[in-house]
Amino acid sequence: MEGLNAETIYWIILAVPTILIASTVHEYAHGWAAYKLGDPTAKAAGRLTLNPLKHIDPIGALCMILFRFGWSKPVPINEYNFERREVDTALTALAGPVSNILLALLTALVNLIFKPDPSSIFAIILMVFASINISLAVFNLLPIPPLDGHKIVRALLPKKLRYYWEKLEKFSIIIILIFILPISPLSAWTSTFLSGTITKLLSLLGFL
Repeated sequence: MEGLNAETIYWIILAVPTILIASTVHEYAHGWAAYKLGDPTAKAAGRLTLNPLKHIDPIGALCMILFRFGWSKPVPINEYNFERREVDTALTALAGPVSNILLALLTALVNLIFKPDPSSIFAIILMVFASINISLAVFNLLPIPPLDGHKIVRALLPKKLRYYWEKLEKFSIIIILIFILPISPLSAWTSTFLSGTITKLLSLLGFL
């Protein structure tokens, strides 16, 4: 196996366990943050766990394997249990991407310490793990419903605009499809933006 074919095969083989880890940590972080901020919904639903089978979304995982970005099964959150509804919801949403960024930084530190041969399986494992965690973080930070970024932006908006921003959640499926479906004119922008951002971050962390 040489060149792009080898890289693609390695990606698929290594992406599956990596997605399980990254997605699990991401969703656990949401549940943990919500619980700490006063919402026990995730815990009551059995989602405050590091069991990957509780968090993985098959379609999101498949998109991660094929397109190198995806999503997990959302952790149930009841934001009306929060003392500061918009702010605490934003912090809960932010916890997921932050957990993936921390995993990517930890992976970069391991890469820096051991300095593996770029062609070695160890280097490839580190690269894939960092790539997927960065992908999850960047994709989920896009300010479109139902992604985490949408709830984060809501907390930053003036109160008069929040009502209209919240209304967009009714069209979550349509909006997300507009941005990711290959037949959509915006999908090319989404792919280019994500690929460029992920590549820059990987380079910044010393993987490229």
